[in-house]
Amino acid sequence: MNKSELIEVAAKEASISKAAAERALSAMIGAVVKAVAKGDSVTLVGFGTFKSSKRAARTGKNPKTGAAIKIPATTVPKFTAGAAFKTAVAGKKGAKKK
Repeated sequence: MNKSELIEVAAKEASISKAAAERALSAMIGAVVKAVAKGDSVTLVGFGTFKSSKRAARTGKNPKTGAAIKIPATTVPKFTAGAAFKTAVAGKKGAKKK
């Protein structure tokens, strides 16, 4: 599923126009990107958590020549799926809460 297909589904499910769904999706993505870029985490309960993670400097290998190369430290985005998302993907029924 790509962004335009997601917009179509969101518009249909929420009974709103495609333009409104696109604005809402773009605003949500923008907010997540800004928060994670600042170092904050964004948690959507049941869906997952977006956060930044530091990757240490390391030595790699050029696959063509076999020469060792230095890979600098960097910060990368990371997504961790929530429990409800994991069970839905696994095809299991969610456990009932007491």
